[in-house]
Formats: sequence, structure tokens, C-alpha cells
Amino acid sequence: MEYALPTYPFALPPELRAGAQRLRAQYPVVVVGGGLTGLTLLCDLLQRGVHAILLDEDNTVGVRGASSRGICYAQKSLEIFKRLGIFERIKAKGIEWSVGRTFAGDDEIYAFDLAQAHTHNASTQPPFINIQQFYVEWFLVERANAFSPTAIRWKSKVIGVSQSKNDVALNVETPQGNYILKAAYVVDCSGGNSVVRGALNVPAPRATGVDRWCISDVKFKHQPPKERWTWIKAPFNDNRAVWQHLMADDVWRLDYQMSVTDDADAVSTPEVVEARLRKHFGAEVAFELVWVGPYSYRDMLAETFRCKRVFFAGDAAHIMSPFGARGGNSGVQDADNLGWKLALVLRGEANDALLDTYHAERHEAAQVNILATARTNRFLTPRSKAEHGLRNAVIDLARDNAQLPFARTLVNTGRLSTASTYTKTPMNLGRLAGKSIQNVRLDDATDLSQCIAELQGKVLIVAANAKTAANLSAAKLERRFPVRCAILRDADSALAQQLEIADGEVAIIRPDLHLAGCVPSAQLFNVLATSELFRV
Repeated sequence: MEYALPTYPFALPPELRAGAQRLRAQYPVVVVGGGLTGLTLLCDLLQRGVHAILLDEDNTVGVRGASSRGICYAQKSLEIFKRLGIFERIKAKGIEWSVGRTFAGDDEIYAFDLAQAHTHNASTQPPFINIQQFYVEWFLVERANAFSPTAIRWKSKVIGVSQSKNDVALNVETPQGNYILKAAYVVDCSGGNSVVRGALNVPAPRATGVDRWCISDVKFKHQPPKERWTWIKAPFNDNRAVWQHLMADDVWRLDYQMSVTDDADAVSTPEVVEARLRKHFGAEVAFELVWVGPYSYRDMLAETFRCKRVFFAGDAAHIMSPFGARGGNSGVQDADNLGWKLALVLRGEANDALLDTYHAERHEAAQVNILATARTNRFLTPRSKAEHGLRNAVIDLARDNAQLPFARTLVNTGRLSTASTYTKTPMNLGRLAGKSIQNVRLDDATDLSQCIAELQGKVLIVAANAKTAANLSAAKLERRFPVRCAILRDADSALAQQLEIADGEVAIIRPDLHLAGCVPSAQLFNVLATSELFRV
């Protein structure tokens, strides 16, 4: 079996049509790169009414001939996909899970159920859904086409970029010739080897790991449990780490850690993988290989996520080891953070300074994610005798959970992706600024994400009760600032518990479901008026 990816035709752009040589149209936003991050951002902008286009050098989703790639989509990403209109398709195709188990040898030393955790149990979306990355990209392409059939330009490779005070000029290569495309803003989502970032000389230090992994996508005749199973020391893999996940189409993703001295290609041949699978599941196991390939991990972090009118997102901004599914989910959050800010600035409802908050917030998030994955890497591949000793001590203590329950929390096979908290946000308008809010169900049969989506990028001002709302000059606020005032009620008080609104306060909820702050209602007008972000 092979993954069958869709292909899309090249369409001659207006800039190359007869008589268009003098065309100098400027697009509000051009997105470079049609991967997970770029397509998420495109759909976000189109949904907000921004006339954006996307350039992709290929003519398909995913990577032709490659594996499932990113497979675990965290609750925050699923909430974003709900707003964009593709969550139900992901839910129908993918595999929901919340239970994870970690083993050392034959002993289960740690287990969790995110569905019971307060960090995940209030949302209308599940903690995780497993689905191959190309399916999510496929759904995003179709969603973008529903907004605008000409928004995506396939077989369009950016080979050069320059900036002026008022726009960005992209040199685009196509099968029918090259042309110059101009935009007010460009968002580079083209990956780790970004031509745009290189042309603008934006430093992006990187480090390559020494460990090696073999990724195997497999179909079994008899299915293992639909849970996330990991082994720190798997006896069937020479006491090295293993990951086991179910994805769409009854395909299992198995990641086997190899020795740092192994030849990556040699240990990833079908014959070697088949022998490894029989050692893992038994000599009589019936299976079909879907895809096999080697992988090594690396980190990269661009020094800035904004260079004048150009922004970097996803792998063009940061690369991290995939422990905890932080890579793809981080890129989706990049898009969610930037889209509404671009929309407000382009509509003249916010100051350009609002765009600077993208770097401040998402650079911090990338640093947190890279640090988290680096710590997992050191736990799974200790570099010194001391690190080996520490890991073995944690494993031994975790086995005796009845006496030492704290030890299980030290087991680190990947701290799972969660919504970022922006502790350094410049958009600090009050208490709890930067906190992420789950997409709770409201008592009018909608949810918070749907409520936010209907505001087209405006900020939501929430009062906990009618008395506080009566103190708001809603009409005055809404004429002056890009906000909407409302009273939101949910039957089980999950929203009130998350917002932590004190008596007489209101919560300022951003379009990306992060708090801009909680402030006394009597001070709200002055708080917004003195903020540089909403001055125009």
C-alpha cells in the first residue's frame, strides 16, 4: 500500500496573462509555502475577508513519497480547525485518544488520561486526534478553495525577495515563466530551508541531534489498543525507545530509536523493519508495510519572526524534535496568532505595533517547545554516566508508584503539546494576560470558538453578569475600538472558572482564545485607549 495524494493543476496567474506585463497589483498578504502552517494561515485570512493568496512550489499536499509526517493534533489545534470549518472532517477520519501508557521493559511505569484533566476537559474538542498530516492539509486546501478558488497558486516557487517601505516583491518561478508579485505583507511558511529567510539574511542557528530513528507506517490484521504507548527501554528494540500510535485508515505509526552508530538507511530497509516488527508483536503477526524511512532530529530557531513586512511561521521560524507532537501544533498556533492581527491592521482597526506582538509571543512559545523537546531527548538518549544514572533511578522509583507517586511525573517520553501561555506578551492589558482559554460550550448551543469566529477578528469583552455589563458603555467602546461586548453563559460554569473574573471585572478575550487581560469594568475604556496596540 502507498499513500495516494491528490494533485492540483497549475493555473496561469494574472501577472503572466497576455497584456498583463504592466500589472502592478498589490495583494494584502501572500503566504509562501502550502504546508500545514501556510494552509492554516491562508484559511484563517480568507475567513476574515482578507484577500490573501498562497504560493507553493509543488502540486500536492504532504511530501510525495514521504511518510505520514505529523500525526498528533492537540486540542488547541483542533479548536482552531473547528473555527476554520474542518474539525468535523478530521474527527470523522482520524482516531481520538486521551490515554497514554509508558513502559520500561514489561512494566507499565506511567499512565494518564487527558480527558479527565482540568487542562483539557472543558473543551468541545478532544485532547488529541491522530491523523496523517497530508489529510489535514488536504482538508485545508478544499476549505481554502471554498473561500476562493484562485487563492492557491501551485507550481509557483519563490526564488527571490526584496522589500521597500510600502511592500514586498517576490520573484516567482512557474512552468510558464517568471513574474514579480507584490504584497503589503508576506508570511514565509516554506520550511527549514527557507529561500525567503536566507535572502533577508535572518540568522537561524540550528543544532542536529546524534540519535537516529526508523519510522514505520504499518497496517495490522489484528489491531493493538487505541492508545498512545511508549517504551523508554523496549526489550524488542535492544532496550531503546519506541512509540506506538494508531492513525487514520487503520495505519499504525511506529517510531523505533536506533543506535547512534547505526547506518540510518541500512536499519530502515523493509527486510530489517519486518524482522523488528515480528520481534515486537510476535513471529506470527500479519501486517502490511505502508511506508518506512529513517529520521534524525534537529532544532532551529530564527532570531526574529518578523523582518519589516515579512513574517516567519512554522518550520521557517522554528524546528524542534517531534517529542510530544510540538512541531506541527506549534505551526498551527503561529498561524492562529498572526492571522487576526494582520486582519485588524489591514482594516485599519489596529496599529502596526500589534504585529510586533507576534514575534514576542510566538518566539517565546518556540523557545519553550524547543526546551521541552530537548529535555525529552536527553532523557531518552542520556549523554553521560550521570544522565544514565538519573534516568535509571527515575525508572526504578516509578515502578513503585504506591510508595513514590511523584516519580512517575519525572518520566519523560515527551511532554505533550499544549496551548502556549504568553508570559512575555506586550498585549498585557490586565490580570492573566496571555492565558489560553479552552473552547467551552455555551448555553445557547454554540461554543466560544463559534462566537469568536462570528466577530471577524474583533476582540471579545465578556462580563460575568448583567450588573457588570450594565456598567459598560458598550456602544462607546465598539465605536472606538475593534471589540464586541457580551455576556456569555455556560451551563457548567467552565468558562467562568477559566476566566477567573472577579466581581466587577470583565475579561478581554482575543480572537485566538488567549486572554489580553481581566480588568475592572470601570477602567476598561482607559485600558484600551492607552494601549498602543489599538491606536490608529
